Amino acid sequence: MHAPISPAVLAELRRPRPYPAVSVLLPTHRREPANSQDRVRLRNLLEEAKDAVHNDPEVSRSDRIDVIGQLDQALGEVDLVHAEDGLAIFAAPGEHQVWTMARTVPARVLLAQTFLTRNLVAAHVANQPFWVLALSADVATLWSGCKGRAPEQVTDTFPLRRAAGDVDPQREERAGDTASTFRDERTRQFLREVTEKAGVVVAADPRPVYVAGEAAALAALDEAGRLVKESAGRIVQGGLAEGPGEALREALAAAAERQAEEEVAGVLSELDEARGRKALAGGVDEVWQSVAEARVALVAIEDGYRTTVRDDGDHLVPAAAGDRGARDDIVDEIAEQALDIGARVRFVPDGELADVGHVAAVLRY
Repeated sequence: MHAPISPAVLAELRRPRPYPAVSVLLPTHRREPANSQDRVRLRNLLEEAKDAVHNDPEVSRSDRIDVIGQLDQALGEVDLVHAEDGLAIFAAPGEHQVWTMARTVPARVLLAQTFLTRNLVAAHVANQPFWVLALSADVATLWSGCKGRAPEQVTDTFPLRRAAGDVDPQREERAGDTASTFRDERTRQFLREVTEKAGVVVAADPRPVYVAGEAAALAALDEAGRLVKESAGRIVQGGLAEGPGEALREALAAAAERQAEEEVAGVLSELDEARGRKALAGGVDEVWQSVAEARVALVAIEDGYRTTVRDDGDHLVPAAAGDRGARDDIVDEIAEQALDIGARVRFVPDGELADVGHVAAVLRY
């Protein structure tokens, strides 16, 4: 199963594929007894997907065999023992992917030229992703985290290790620096490199950044650049650079909760200010139309809000799940389309937007 999504991964997922690009979505359950039927439901959906591929006259024999084989391989990679709230399987000629989400999804099978990514995108945003830079005297590690999961170590650009022999004990003794590991020039160069490399990662995938390390390490890193000054929080604790992720999660708990509360308060303040200048859209129909017109700067959605609608030609109106033209993941559609037009999307606790229909938007004009 894949790690949390990034803009680069999302761009790759959304590129056109040779037909058919098959998307299979399944709501899953974390605990018994609700999860006892998840494997049966998954097998049934995969059989439905295989039948659709087999019976589609636009699919060549070679692609049919390939994609059905990809679906079988994907099934073998699914770990329902550690299921979250939603599962997505993507398969196309020559490839398959399995994604797990901490957000429920509607059961669905779709054949198209692109994968159905909107539920994955909404789950990523709702999970409040963040970065953690953990520092020790000789190594800096970067971790990708999100709500409800232990951070996972980034292994492409990081870790960065100071070369052996960088510390000169004789020079330190002459300079009287033996009390600090972070004051020699080579260490400063190392920390400047850490700051630069971390800045590249954050620029490519902007998220809140937490920095963790001993007080002396964070002070030295602060002198090397703006990373500490612009961080979402400082965790003054050593011994975290090598993980494990669970230790980082525990150390971050209070700072992450404080950051989440501050962000929710900021979103609600923006909505109140927009209401005062009559630049607020409220409810699924108003927000959807505003997003379609590319008029929104911010969309706020309650964490657990779901609704099913259909388009009557002028507006979105309530509908039952089985109705013709029903759209049962319209909230995730709104989130993905808002991001596509450059708007910010934020999720807030249930009940915070009850007076505006559980979803609201700040309008640009």
